[in-house]
Amino acid sequence: MKYSKFIFSILFVCLFTISNAQYDVKPPKGYSNDIGNMVSMLDGLKARVERIVKNLDQDATDFLLDENANTPGAMIYHLAATEKYYQVYTFEGRQFNKDEEAKWGTALSLGDKARKEFVGKPISYYLDIYDEVRAKTKELLKEKDDDWFAKKNGGMTNHWAWFHVMEHQANHMGQLAMISKRIK
Repeated sequence: MKYSKFIFSILFVCLFTISNAQYDVKPPKGYSNDIGNMVSMLDGLKARVERIVKNLDQDATDFLLDENANTPGAMIYHLAATEKYYQVYTFEGRQFNKDEEAKWGTALSLGDKARKEFVGKPISYYLDIYDEVRAKTKELLKEKDDDWFAKKNGGMTNHWAWFHVMEHQANHMGQLAMISKRIK
């Protein structure tokens, strides 16, 4: 009896440790080291954002904490728009053109216009946009190396620009986590 409890305890500790292991930051295959580490962290954050919102129903997707807040759906669109902006900025050295501004501007700025425009669509609509933008980011980053990552681009390096995208996602991940607790 003592032996079986001992085995059970060891098995429990092993399973608990494995299931609660820390994630590693490792460059995915095909990326330079620094860019790959950034892709790893960006994807880790994106997965955590998605876990928070993926099961939201329509009321929750359109939920406003108060009259100045943004909906979870609009915030996901905002994350995609911000990432899209930094694609254009870092890979093409420019800001949004007229067509891109028309497509992404409201999501980038949020506010009253977004509160009116970004309603009535399921959370999957916004997550699909986020997925599409991320796939393009990864495709473009795969073509670059760490020398490009370290290059100045205006007042920042490309590395800093993508770090900002990551920290921006982390900021909104916290907002989404807080809002999701208020919805339920």
